[in-house]
Amino acid sequence: MRILVAGAGRLGTQAAQVLGAADNDVTLLDRDDDRVAALRGRLPVRLEAGDACEPAVLESAGAHTADLVIAATGEDEDNLVISLLAKRQFHVARVVARVNDAENAWLFDHRWGVDAAVPAATPLVSLIEEATSASDTVALLRLSKAGVNVIETTITPRSRAAGRTLADLAVPHGTFVAAVVRDGQPTAPDPGLRLAAGDELLVLSHSATEGEIHAVFQ
Repeated sequence: MRILVAGAGRLGTQAAQVLGAADNDVTLLDRDDDRVAALRGRLPVRLEAGDACEPAVLESAGAHTADLVIAATGEDEDNLVISLLAKRQFHVARVVARVNDAENAWLFDHRWGVDAAVPAATPLVSLIEEATSASDTVALLRLSKAGVNVIETTITPRSRAAGRTLADLAVPHGTFVAAVVRDGQPTAPDPGLRLAAGDELLVLSHSATEGEIHAVFQ
């Protein structure tokens, strides 16, 4: 998912960090050059400096191709302008805006291009849920925060795991297959299940790296 987060305050930065770590294509935009400079190299996202209330800045940051825009600045007026531009000028499918002052909450609706409004005190997981409209994404984020790596891998005809059962594979300690998706349908990961090309595996581990997991299945 291509995501643009406007506002590199606490909430915007945390949202960008978590969404970026979940393998989304994230850009974090803020008007404060010093704040942007301080964050460079610390987040798995692109960082851009500029005023998100300016259409040219939004376009340069990728609003014209974004699937989701999160307006998370500390000013309600700015968040409304960003939302309206995102929806009306750039036709972004989903726009989420932070409400800093509860008295302004009534403004944050479709008239201003807002699909979901979240109070400033909203927990990060709740913000992500509103942003993505996907409870499964939230579940994965909670696992990530708990120190559990969620790794996806697909079996190909050349994979060493093709034709072997799950019981035949020596996975690292603390690792297990949570689900096998075959022909678009989830299959119970029974130890006797024989893997085939095209199978998609969801693997959970609190210790193994992505490279170690792929070494087992690929």
